[in-house]
Amino acid sequence: MDEYLVPTDFGEDEFTEKKSRFIGRLWPVETEEAALEKIQQMKKQHYDATHNCWAYIIRDGAVRFSDDGEPGGTAGMPMLQVLQREGLFNCVCVVTRYFGGILLGAGGLVRAYTKGAKIAVDAAGKSMKRVWTVLYVPCPYSYYERVKLEVAAFGGIIRDTQFGAEVELELLFPEAQTQPFLDRLTDMSAATVEGMETGREYRAFPINTNG
Repeated sequence: MDEYLVPTDFGEDEFTEKKSRFIGRLWPVETEEAALEKIQQMKKQHYDATHNCWAYIIRDGAVRFSDDGEPGGTAGMPMLQVLQREGLFNCVCVVTRYFGGILLGAGGLVRAYTKGAKIAVDAAGKSMKRVWTVLYVPCPYSYYERVKLEVAAFGGIIRDTQFGAEVELELLFPEAQTQPFLDRLTDMSAATVEGMETGREYRAFPINTNG
């Protein structure tokens, strides 16, 4: 099963450029029908807006965009390029514009719609959809902070932590990193800390895209 990026959640943000108000929104969607539904929803909600421009990418499906009345190539395509640069799939972006009376010109429009899409992506966050290995790792308190550092170093996620006689961790790891992490635990703790694989899940989890 492939791994790819999707929006973590719905994201929304806005800005004003030369008195024009731009509202960027991004949704995770699984189908083209769901994407079109979000677009129609925005057109109804913002029926009084000057433009509701949009773009969407469905994995193994349609890739579409619309300038919705803006000059050709100044809105939908720049928005689509943002989604592609960010590596996102299964998403739909709508940027709504309320015209403020001052023309932005072609270059200004491209910059504005690019920004509208980008702030929506940033607000939504990114998640990686892939096969994750689920690990159960009990460890003494003396090793807890060290184990947390190793989890981060190997790209893992701590899903649950229970504090009892010792710390019990439920971890998620990309398949390729699972065995190297388990080997590292054994080496680091002289076999005091060992993990056990308890299952696998194909799903999306948020990733930290900073740095």
